[in-house]
Amino acid sequence: MTPRDVGRGRLYEAERLVHRMFDRVGSDRTVQIAGTELTLPVEARFASVDSVRAHVDRVLAMAVVRERFPRAVEPLTIRARRGHRSAEYIRAPGREPQIAIPSSADGRWALRELVVLHELAHHLDDSSGPSHGRGFAITLIDLVGSTLGPEAGFVYRVVFADSGVT
Repeated sequence: MTPRDVGRGRLYEAERLVHRMFDRVGSDRTVQIAGTELTLPVEARFASVDSVRAHVDRVLAMAVVRERFPRAVEPLTIRARRGHRSAEYIRAPGREPQIAIPSSADGRWALRELVVLHELAHHLDDSSGPSHGRGFAITLIDLVGSTLGPEAGFVYRVVFADSGVT
């Protein structure tokens, strides 16, 4: 039985804070967080599910990702999802794991790197805790730091800690 995912709402709210920080950063890309001034990296925005698929393949092929996450070598399907309200990671017995990304015009919110990395973190998380528990949060922070850079990982670490996620 999967542990109850009681931290999901808290984690989603913390992620919304991070997303807003990335959305509102000025042209110089600098932010102040936890008494530190840093430069946020540019977050990729995708034009289609196919471009998400190509990006995920590149991330999973990165040496740093393969070294840190044993599941990076496992097959993963990226597919379009009907509707626009959620992106999701699906791992069903006997089927290849998949990430479903909204493909409608109203689902364009999901065609951003931070959302894709969230779903990819589900694939890479090998903890036995809840879907959005401590193990997942650590996986997400490490994945963001490994792909977008240590500044982005630091932002996640601080916001998650301040939000009571980790």
